[in-house]
Amino acid sequence: MSVSVSQKHSEIIDAGLIRHRDDPTRLMQILRETQETLGWLSLETLTGIARRLHQPLARIQGVAGFYSFFHTQPLGRYRVLWSDNITDRMLGSVALMEDMCRRLWLEPGRVSEDGLVSVATTSCTGMCDQGPALLVNYRPITRMSTQRVSEIVDLIRGEVPLEQWPAEFFRIDDNIHRRDILLGNRLTHGEAISAALARGPQATLDEIKRSSLRGRGGAGFPTGLKWETCRNAAGTGDASAHYVVCNADEGEPGTFKDRVLLTTQADLVFEGMTCAAHIVGAKHGMLYLRGEYRHLLDHLNDILTRRRTERLLGDNILGHADFSFDIEIHLGAGAYVCGEESALIESLEGKRGIPRNRPPFPVTHGYLGQPTTVNNVETLAAAGLICAYGGDWFRAIGTEKSTGTKLISVSGDCTLPGIYEYPFGIDVAEILADCGANSENTQAVQISGPSGICIASDEFRRRIGFEDLSTAGAFMVFDNHRDMFEVAHNFAHFFAHESCGFCTPCRVGTTLLKNCMDKIEAGHGSEYDINEIFRINHLLQTTSHCGLGHSACNPMFDTLQKFRPAYEQRLHSLAFEPAFDLDAALSQARQMTGRDDRAAHLEDSVEVKP
Repeated sequence: MSVSVSQKHSEIIDAGLIRHRDDPTRLMQILRETQETLGWLSLETLTGIARRLHQPLARIQGVAGFYSFFHTQPLGRYRVLWSDNITDRMLGSVALMEDMCRRLWLEPGRVSEDGLVSVATTSCTGMCDQGPALLVNYRPITRMSTQRVSEIVDLIRGEVPLEQWPAEFFRIDDNIHRRDILLGNRLTHGEAISAALARGPQATLDEIKRSSLRGRGGAGFPTGLKWETCRNAAGTGDASAHYVVCNADEGEPGTFKDRVLLTTQADLVFEGMTCAAHIVGAKHGMLYLRGEYRHLLDHLNDILTRRRTERLLGDNILGHADFSFDIEIHLGAGAYVCGEESALIESLEGKRGIPRNRPPFPVTHGYLGQPTTVNNVETLAAAGLICAYGGDWFRAIGTEKSTGTKLISVSGDCTLPGIYEYPFGIDVAEILADCGANSENTQAVQISGPSGICIASDEFRRRIGFEDLSTAGAFMVFDNHRDMFEVAHNFAHFFAHESCGFCTPCRVGTTLLKNCMDKIEAGHGSEYDINEIFRINHLLQTTSHCGLGHSACNPMFDTLQKFRPAYEQRLHSLAFEPAFDLDAALSQARQMTGRDDRAAHLEDSVEVKP
């Protein structure tokens, strides 16, 4: 089918492509900017981009269809997305969204007939400490209430531009309740870089290794070893190069520490990236910012501009002729799986964010096939401090196997949700006390989000650290009146929605898991369905392509082990019950034929009139 491209579309497309040098690897940014101008990505628009990039239309459509924040069908001029994270639900988000839809005479997931507004849900927006939250045209609004819903509905009906909405709507608080070395640092701009340049690359790497810094994304891989491997890896081809990538795609529900770090300590993060570049020999760095944090883009670009003026980025950093390095920001488009480093690299290259087969690993074959070190925001911030103060200083904090501090994103049933920074080794009970959660009334804490571990009250003396409770930072509190089945039910829907669909075990398994939980929730479950969850867990653990599938059953597995009565009280029977009632489905046929005798029913499953 041949699709013509109008002059208007052509001019808009051309402007974006010129800005990105007709580079297919920048397809994500081209699509995002084009959509921001046109409102959605029509077949006409995608065809024009494909022709200009000399790429198959199917490839462009594949990328546009992969990410949830790209739209190939028209949406409302006001696009409202409610956060569907469990903590938002605990704060009443479902009822508030229903109220909004009722006031707008609109069904969830639909576009109004006049094209004015659409209302739907999305995964966690990273605002768990100040929910219920939503996005309007991808701008976050927090602390939703019945009154605020009413005010937003009036603004939408009045077609008031977002720029004229009350500034209070868009206020985002940092909610920092405990500071330590990261959030309380007093580094001057360039201090860490100056120290690294004075030591030299090898001595600086030695300090990183001496510190025993481990990755803060949850896996805990030694940072010094990663950087050393990347430095020693030989690039390939004429475009041989090394790259530094900051993973700021924190999509794990319940985690928002990177948002706060990038808001309050962006300079420290960029210092860490620059020091990493000095060690591994990189000239180019990228920060991959999750789409839900679009509001931070201008703030971060302003800081990068200032740092170039201060000669902390660009050519001949701080007057050193042999050291040049710069950073650019790539904005994601709503894909949880891109938090995995190889999927993130695929997205940086303008592709669907599907995790790669490993080995080879990104440290040797990463961005554009070249050696690439990928670290998360918190890791790079910590590295900046180590470069300034030394490895021994850092190693003296925390525990022997978990050095330094950890940022904890606290949400749920507590009086003081927000960010807490502790030395590694803090126990769960102390965090609960600090955030205003009564240990006696708290039944569970979800550590490290849905993919992490759920601990019960008899485990609250366990400690945060790689030797006990390894965590990416999420800390979700549930008191005694919460239904832990509903918590796991929400997480099952999250994983089914966020599966990239690449491998059959995960694509099918997460859907089967969701269906099992839906069946139990509807009161039709049996012991068979609980056993099926364990069978699905084995399937996902042993055959999934990446960590998403491996961890998808974790919430169900943990809650079944520790809160089994929450499941059993919903069971219809201990015997198998099919999810589909075939006999009931034949009721219309019986009515049409005028039959209701025993022979018109299946297996005598329904009592009939004599």
